[in-house]
Amino acid sequence: MEQRIIISRNFETELATALTECEHDRIFIITDETTAKLCWPKVKDFFCLHGAHLITIGATDANKTLDSLVHVWKELQEGRATRHSCVINLGGGMVTDLGGFAASTFKRGMNFINIPTTLLAMVDASVGGKTGINFGGLKNEIGVFNDANYVILNTNFLKTLDDKNIRSGYAEMIKHGLISDEKHWAELMNFDLNNPDLHKLASMLGDSVKVKERIVDEDPHEVGVRKALNLGHTFGHAFESFSFEAAKESSLKGMTGENLPLLHGYAVAFGLIPELYLSAVKMGFPQDKLRQTVAFIRENYGQFTITCDDYPRLIELMHHDKKNTGNEINVTLLSGIGEIHINQTLTEDEVKEALDFFREG
Repeated sequence: MEQRIIISRNFETELATALTECEHDRIFIITDETTAKLCWPKVKDFFCLHGAHLITIGATDANKTLDSLVHVWKELQEGRATRHSCVINLGGGMVTDLGGFAASTFKRGMNFINIPTTLLAMVDASVGGKTGINFGGLKNEIGVFNDANYVILNTNFLKTLDDKNIRSGYAEMIKHGLISDEKHWAELMNFDLNNPDLHKLASMLGDSVKVKERIVDEDPHEVGVRKALNLGHTFGHAFESFSFEAAKESSLKGMTGENLPLLHGYAVAFGLIPELYLSAVKMGFPQDKLRQTVAFIRENYGQFTITCDDYPRLIELMHHDKKNTGNEINVTLLSGIGEIHINQTLTEDEVKEALDFFREG
């Protein structure tokens, strides 16, 4: 069954229709502690969810782990889930990633529906069939490609988000603008994130999802053009993993690291800075658009502090990136808005130069 993406107008009816078309003997709903409190109450009385079995895991990416996955598998087993049951993932990207992986592997695969509740999940994680968990300190190290039967985007959930989670999701929208066209990019650069108009954001979200959907349809298993979606992620994933290590170290010392660990979207926003710099140096990406995008990110996302002493660890983390071939660091660069160059390799000196720009530019 080909994945269907629905930008919801009549949520209960659309969910009921999706469930009717997904063969199921039982319904299991996966949430995390946050969405169980904020989002589950909005749907729990839907007639189509009568008798559904709720499974709740810990919130935040720190719980996107094998332990959480085992917990979900056990709950499915104890709830007598079969290959003909259906899983609904109600939550952000962590829930849709882990829940999708659980559904894809239990009984060798069950139907599942994603209902993303964060902006980040709506524009990125819930669409495109990537599922998985973090492992060994690395992002999304274990997982499979498997599309949800349905993705239902209900923008009313945006009202449950705090400022940081709006900004986190918006970073992926910036990326989509950079890999699509100047009109889309310019609209994103002129949006006021300090006083977000959620109605306007909802319409922009639809455009952003179309960018990802078009690319994923062309390359579902990331062997070619889908790598465009990795813009900002080679450096961003390294920043994200590094921030988790820093947060853990601060905790062990009895300190609280400010703004640590990074939300995924913040890491991507920060990752765009060195990757756009390298795009300018190596591909001729226009300097004015580099300056405008970097200024928008710095103004809206602040700073992530690193030192030269951190470069070796960041480079080591980049070497673990799944996009690499051999021992080379692989990155997606741009020669202009929408002018994409995948499979660009970087020397360690180029990485250090880009990190210098990130720190000082």
